[in-house]
Amino acid sequence: MQRIIGLFLMTVILSPVSGLAQTRKRTTTKSTRTSAGEVQRAGAAHVADQIKILTRFIYLLGGVAKGLETVDDATRRNEASAAIIDQARQNKATVRASIQSVREGLDKLEIDFRTTPELQRYYIKLAGVAAGAASAEDLAAANQFDKAGRTLLEVVNHLTDVLLEMR
Repeated sequence: MQRIIGLFLMTVILSPVSGLAQTRKRTTTKSTRTSAGEVQRAGAAHVADQIKILTRFIYLLGGVAKGLETVDDATRRNEASAAIIDQARQNKATVRASIQSVREGLDKLEIDFRTTPELQRYYIKLAGVAAGAASAEDLAAANQFDKAGRTLLEVVNHLTDVLLEMR
C-alpha cells in the first residue's frame, strides 16, 4: 500500500504542471495589417538588396570589361582567333542580359515604392534609378562596358542616398 501511494506521489510530482492547468486553448489574434515601420524596414531591405546586387555586379563587370576591351583591341589588330572572338561575343551578350536584369529589378523597386502608401514619400528620392540602369544598358549595347559600369556606380550612389533618407 505504501508502495502504491509512493508511486502515486512520484507520478504527481514528476508530471508536468501544465497537465493540471486548464485545458482550454487560448488563441491570440495576430493582426494581418502591417505597421508603417515594418513596411518601411522592408522597403529599406529591398533597397539594400539592390545595392548589394549592383555592387557585386559592378565588381565582376570591371574584370570582364577589361577582358572584353583586350579582345576588342586584339580583334582590331587581327590577332584574335575566331574562338576568342566568339567567346567575347557570348560574354558581351551575358553582360547585356545581366544589366537588363538589374534594370528590371530597379523598375520593380520603383513601382513598389510608388504604389505602396508607406513608401511613397521616398519614391521622389528613388525615382530615376531605373533610368540610370537603362542608360547603362544602352552603353553596354554600344560596347561601352566601362562607361556602363560607371553609370551603375551612380545608381548605387542614388540608392545609398535613398537608404540614408529611410533610416
